[in-house]
Formats: sequence, C-alpha cells, structure tokens
Amino acid sequence: MDLAHAVAGILILLGLAWALSEDRWKVRWRLVGAGLALQVVLAALLLGVPFLRDAVFVLNDALGALERATTVGTSFLFGYLGGGPAPFAEVQPQYSFVLAFRALPLILVVSALSALLFHWRVIPMLVKAFAFVLEKSMGLGGAVGLSSAANVFVGMVEAPLIVKPYLLKLTRSELFMVMACGMATIAGTVMALYAAMIAKAVPGAIGHLLIASLVATPAAILIAAVMVPGDTTSGEAKIERMDATSMDAVTRGTVEGIALLIHVVAMLIVMVALIALANLLMGLLPAFDGAPLTLQRVAGWFFAPLAWTTGVSWQDAHAAGQLLGTKTILNEFVAYIELANLPPEAMSARSRLLMTYALCGFANFGSLGIMIGGMGAMVPERRAEIVGLGLKAIVAGTLATCMAAAVVGMFV
Repeated sequence: MDLAHAVAGILILLGLAWALSEDRWKVRWRLVGAGLALQVVLAALLLGVPFLRDAVFVLNDALGALERATTVGTSFLFGYLGGGPAPFAEVQPQYSFVLAFRALPLILVVSALSALLFHWRVIPMLVKAFAFVLEKSMGLGGAVGLSSAANVFVGMVEAPLIVKPYLLKLTRSELFMVMACGMATIAGTVMALYAAMIAKAVPGAIGHLLIASLVATPAAILIAAVMVPGDTTSGEAKIERMDATSMDAVTRGTVEGIALLIHVVAMLIVMVALIALANLLMGLLPAFDGAPLTLQRVAGWFFAPLAWTTGVSWQDAHAAGQLLGTKTILNEFVAYIELANLPPEAMSARSRLLMTYALCGFANFGSLGIMIGGMGAMVPERRAEIVGLGLKAIVAGTLATCMAAAVVGMFV
C-alpha cells in the first residue's frame, strides 16, 4: 500500500508540473526519467544499504559534538542562559531552554566550520563528486551541475555565486534549474540547527535532512525541466578558492554567520507575531466545526491534498498540510518548530519523518526576495527574467521536496 501511495503521489506531482509547463510538448522525458531513477537510487542506497546508511547517520554523533562545543561557548558568554549551571533551583526546568542563547548560536559555529571545510577543499570535493553524478546521469551542463550540487551544502545565493561567471550564458531552462534547486534544498548552516530542533520528534534528524537535500536535487532539476523546458549548454565549471588562509576562512564564516543569526532572530520575532495577529483577526469570524478559525487550520485544508502526495496518510494530511502551509507562507524554520512541538497523537512517526523531507527546502516568499536580490546582483542583465521565474521557482521547489518525500516513502 505504501509503495502504491508513493507512486501515485509522484505521478500526481509530475502531472502538476506538466500542467504548469511553459511548453508541454518540448519536455525532455529522458531527463525526467533519469531524474526519477536517480532519486530512487539515492534513496535506496542511503536508506537501504547498511554501511552507507550508517555513514550518513553518524552525522548525528557529529551534531551532538557540535551542540556540546557550542554550549561551552554560549555558557561562557551567557552563563545559565546559554546552558551553564543555574545559580538557583529551577522550579520548571522545561522553560529554562532559551532558543536565542542555546540553539541559534549553532549557526555561528556551523558557518565558521563550513567556511573552513570549504577552504580545505573538503566541501568542493564533495560538491564536484555529486555534480559529476548529476551531469552524467541527467545530461546537465557543468555550471548547472555544479550549482545544483553546491545547494546541498550552501545556500540558495551562495551556490549560484560559485558559478557566477557562467550565469549569463545559461539557457532559460538552466537558469530555472538553478533557482529551483535553491528552493528545494536548505543550507548546511541551518541544517544542523533544524536537526537539533526536531531531534526528539524525528530520530536521526540530521541524516534525514542531508538525504532530503540530496534526493530533492534531481527532483528539482526534473520538475524545472518539465515546467520550463529547454536545451542544455555544455562546458566545465570550476570552484575558485575564496580565502587566503584558514584563519581568513574562519573569520569570514563567522561574520557571515552573524548576519544569518540576526536575520533568523528578526524573522522569527516578526513571523511568530504575524501568525498570532492573523489568528487574532480570524478569531473574530464565526467558529467552524466547533473551533475558531486559525491560519494553520485554513492552510491545513488547502495543503492537505499536496501533503497526501508525500506518502502521508489521509488521517494525518490535515496536520501535515498545516506544516506545508506554514513553510510556504512563512518559512521552513517556523514549520520545523511546529513539527517539533506537535503532540504525539497529532501525527504518526512515519508521517513526521516524511514531513521532515517535505519541509526541507527554502521555497517561500521571504526566500524568493533573497534569491531575486542575490542573483539579480550577480547577473543584472537577467534580473527581469529571474523576477519572472520567481513564483514558478517556489512552486517547483515545493513540488520537488514533496516528490523527495514520496520517493523516500518507498523505503521507510
């Protein structure tokens, strides 16, 4: 039954992409078939082959080490607010965890570490290896393959920046692939944070988030190829070294992490406040089905059919739809917070796992503004084209993460 559900979901998602295509009769179905096959192979290998699965999920131990190391730094600076011993007896320990001082500083450590691994050529080596797989299996050009692979490890602006000299030469279809991949994955700087947030609700969270970005990448490429069909350019792209020394890399990574940390803090305050305000206004309307209307309930009804395509049971589809709606309207950060806080009876363990995959992407309106600003600055000659493809990129990214969840549903 799970296999049939997953196949049906994949076909529905593919049908939606085809219905939204700019030219339905120019779709390269060989690329689509290769993308589907690559997703299945990646999911089967990473979830079904014991030594590969163990290699991926050993990242949970690394995450634990990062959390402990970060706590040493935060407790040194913020004392008990940052995780140090409290100078008083805690009456309600469950409320002593302060998100801004305990979890969010992980962004700084991961950002600095990512920059260091990039300088040491570890991340470029992994990116090139995955890019080679994408290029050979799906027939992509070097720049698209490199940018798409980089999205697994860096953000939706940093990945195109790696191939900045090639952006002007990309076809419209290839440019859309770059944008769709940015929307269908998350950056490594927040991957560890999200994993730490949902670890209790989803065991092995960071391993699943990494697999989600890997599987969603070919999904985003094939969805983009269906929605905006076109030719592929050839040519090899290279990753240039960004820092002179290891200390330069750590410094740059820390500074970039500060900007991201401030952005996340401000965004959380505003978004949570806006949700509360919207719910207060909707509470003025008559109750429906014995309960007041809220933004989450309405989103649940609207997104429930899409949530079902991921492999989630119809019984859990409304709750899953609420999460998808929150992720699309607001962002994945707030959606993961809601997933972590769901009561046990609200959703089955399997549905929670599948939603971890479906939420693993930047496809929301706030991210679209960042993408347009960043890519528009890199290639101002194509800014109007990037703006025109923006909403399509959100749709493509959402369909891609849902498809990744459906594929993974075959194996969990």
